[in-house]
Amino acid sequence: MAELLLDTEIRLWVFLPIVLITFLVGIIRHYVTILLSSEKKVEMQQITDSQALIKSRMLRENGKYIPRQAYNMRKRFFNDEETGFFKTQKRDSQVKNPMTDPSMMTDMLKGNLTNVLPMLVIGGWINWAFSGFLTTKVPFPLTLRFKPMLQRGVELASLDASWVSSASWYFLNVFGLRSMYNLILGQDNAADQTKVMQDQMSGAAMAMPPDPQKAFKAEWEALEIYDHQWELEGIEEELTGGVLQPDTIYIRNKFD
Repeated sequence: MAELLLDTEIRLWVFLPIVLITFLVGIIRHYVTILLSSEKKVEMQQITDSQALIKSRMLRENGKYIPRQAYNMRKRFFNDEETGFFKTQKRDSQVKNPMTDPSMMTDMLKGNLTNVLPMLVIGGWINWAFSGFLTTKVPFPLTLRFKPMLQRGVELASLDASWVSSASWYFLNVFGLRSMYNLILGQDNAADQTKVMQDQMSGAAMAMPPDPQKAFKAEWEALEIYDHQWELEGIEEELTGGVLQPDTIYIRNKFD
C-alpha cells in the first residue's frame, strides 16, 4: 500500500480551524448556558433536614470517641420518643414527579438548545465545508473496525484505518477538549460535552428527589441499633504510664 503525504495547507486550513471552531463553540456554549440557566432556590427546610441527617451519620461514625453520657445526650436529641428530631418532624412523603414541573421542562429545553443543537449544526457545517479531507494520522496501527469511527465521510476500502477524516476529527475534538475546558473554565463547566452526555445516559438530570420521611426513619433505626463503645476509655493511664497526676484526675472528674 502506497504511503500518503498530506499537503501542509491542510494543517492550516482544515486541521487547526476545526480545533479552533470546536474550542470556541464550547466556550460560547458555556457562557450561554450560564445566561439561560435559572436560579434554583433551596428551601430552608431541605437544608435543615440534610444537615440533621449528616450530623446523625457523623454521630454513628465518630461516637466512639466521646464518652457514653455525651453520646446518649446527642442520641436523645435525634431518637427520643417524645422530643426527638426524627420523631417530631413530619414531612410530606409525596414525591413530586419532575416531569410535571414546568421549570424542570424549561431547563431541559434550554439544555437541548445549548448542547445538542449547536453540536448538530456545527457538525453538519464542518462535514459540508471540509468534506473529503484527511486531517491527520494516529501514530499507531489500528484494525479495520476503527474505520467507521475515524473515517466518516471518506469511503475508501483500501485506506489505512489510522487516517482520520475531517468529520471524525471534529467529534474527537468535541469529546477530547475536556481537559482544556477544565483548565480555562473550571471543573464544573457547561462546555464539557462528555459530562452532559454522561448525565443524560445515567439519568442524573431526571433523578427523583429523596423522601425525607423515609430518610428520617432509616437514620433513626440505624442510630437506635448502634452499640456505643468508647475507644478512649483508660487513655489517661496509657499516656501517663499507669500513674495519674492530680491535674489529670481533676480533668477526668470534670468532664465525666
